[in-house]
Amino acid sequence: MSTWLVIIIVIAAVLVVGAAAWFVVAGQRRRRLRETFGPEYDRAVKEHESPREAERELSSRVKRHSDLDIRPLSSSTKDRYAQEWALIQEQFVDRPSGAVVEADRVLVSLMAERGYPTEGYDQQLADLSVRHANALRHYRAGHETLEHHAESEMSTEDMREAMKHYRAVFEDLLTDGDEGVKNDGKQASGDRGLGDRRTHHG
Repeated sequence: MSTWLVIIIVIAAVLVVGAAAWFVVAGQRRRRLRETFGPEYDRAVKEHESPREAERELSSRVKRHSDLDIRPLSSSTKDRYAQEWALIQEQFVDRPSGAVVEADRVLVSLMAERGYPTEGYDQQLADLSVRHANALRHYRAGHETLEHHAESEMSTEDMREAMKHYRAVFEDLLTDGDEGVKNDGKQASGDRGLGDRRTHHG
């Protein structure tokens, strides 16, 4: 066998091994990202031109998150926020729109307490997606209702649903995802204080 043929075979073998290794590494990365982001992975793929571009963006979220100083909450801080949330739910009966606004404010405050930057809604979603991906659809739904309410009149039922979505995010942040959205936003403590009126408020 001639020397040049041996060289070609060796080069081909190296390329095959390299390609196989790349596919293995890419598969492992994709699996890790799917496990980390859950439904957010599929959402990112839909929003980008290719899965590879989506994975680069998700990887950058992981890198940014690793640089954040995310802190657990003390028992007293958890109790304080739980009491504040209970007051907001009581407020919903008479002032549903005001309660939804307060719920959004408390969520942002809780994010800051945990160590998440709060400079903008889109960045909040990106930062939360690394450890609270399952809660993001609730945050989006609640925030969307709040924005629509600012533009037009929303029914009490719409705002009640927004409160339920916000509560799912609240509990997920409060417990660091250990308990929050395990039951798809159905909280063990229920939604006491949200009433059952179906009137419209301006």
